[in-house]
Amino acid sequence: MKGLKKKRRIQLIVVAFVALAGATGLIGYAMQDGINFFRSPSQIAEKPPAPSEVFRIGGLVEEGTLVRGQGETVTFSVTDGGASVPVRFTGVLPDLFGEGQGMVGTGRLIDGTFVASEILAKHDENYMPKEVVDALKEQGMYVEPEKGAANGS
Repeated sequence: MKGLKKKRRIQLIVVAFVALAGATGLIGYAMQDGINFFRSPSQIAEKPPAPSEVFRIGGLVEEGTLVRGQGETVTFSVTDGGASVPVRFTGVLPDLFGEGQGMVGTGRLIDGTFVASEILAKHDENYMPKEVVDALKEQGMYVEPEKGAANGS
């Protein structure tokens, strides 16, 4: 009788472990399309990602590179001070988007050009995504905003 209880307990533990591993695998598989890794222009120049990989790029829109093409197509370069990556975007840009401003884009690197499916711009004069700030600090390009400017004082 004791051997049967021990055998059932071991079977239950094994089934629970298999179920947990299966659930973890399903969650990972479901999330793989929703995970976009952030890269700075310097990281892209060092080690370009595969054309099939969707990722996020961030930095400053390089001065003098913003060109509005036919229709809604826009080209520009994004830089972190160490490297620049050309960007092509078809769509409506955010109102605050401009040269010298911080931006984050989601898309793919195709033939050396980042083809963006989404572009986000900073929402006021002091905000910049943490990843962009870190990349700019790494290159020595980050300037600390003035105190009190964010709340209008």
